Amino acid sequence: MAADVTGVAFVHGTGNQTNAYQDYWQPTMVNSVRQGLGNTANYTVINCDFTQYMWDNRAAGCLAGQLSSFISSKGITRLIVLTHSNGGNVMRWILSNPTYDSRYPNIINKIVRVNALAPSSAGTPLADAVINGNVFETSLGWLLGYKSDAVRQQQVSWMATYNANNLYGTAGRPALPRAFRSVVGSDVDSAIWDSDSYCAGYTENVGLETTQNWLNACSDGFLNCTSQSAAGSVWFTDKSRTAGAEPLSHNQSRRACFSLDVILRNDLRL
Repeated sequence: MAADVTGVAFVHGTGNQTNAYQDYWQPTMVNSVRQGLGNTANYTVINCDFTQYMWDNRAAGCLAGQLSSFISSKGITRLIVLTHSNGGNVMRWILSNPTYDSRYPNIINKIVRVNALAPSSAGTPLADAVINGNVFETSLGWLLGYKSDAVRQQQVSWMATYNANNLYGTAGRPALPRAFRSVVGSDVDSAIWDSDSYCAGYTENVGLETTQNWLNACSDGFLNCTSQSAAGSVWFTDKSRTAGAEPLSHNQSRRACFSLDVILRNDLRL
């Protein structure tokens, strides 16, 4: 019997990405994590238009196409997916709706687990704020991409509707067919004298600490912890595993901050 071939896919969050390796995850993160593979070439970095609704062909359709090509070209038999933010919703759409697209069943069959970094599983009040056109529209433009369909989708009441009718994995709904494990970011540090505040960009962390004022005490500056933990299971909350028990802001949870990359790398060996 042929040996299993493990691969990892990096699935970005909200935004229309053309070079997510360089711009969204950055090479340090991707190249550190993939060292956990038996064959370090068995990785793919997805580039899709996640400004669309999750089911849109430019979102889930694009993701399905790129995952299918990766599985086929590399002979992947065990796929571990790393997602961030809204990427978790697009992955849950595929996992929850296997008959929607003929490519979905083979992808689901190959997936071992989805490690969802700060997934927006229950949406965010900040999406409501952007859509309603208040101050967040200008202050969060860099983070949310303004009034895109993906942002509209991440309004709290809209995600509640999707979770109740279209998606699996939340309370009272059928379980997802594959493990969906969230890494929860619980706080934001942005003290100018604290070197940890500079990981993944000091300015971005200052912005996230500002928006945290409109969220719960437990949040990563973009998402409440309750949203990040709403689907599947919680793998761990940042401070319980990170170097120095540091929190992961929403920006830091997609970067090589506080040994997150090492944790994800070691997980590929399991």
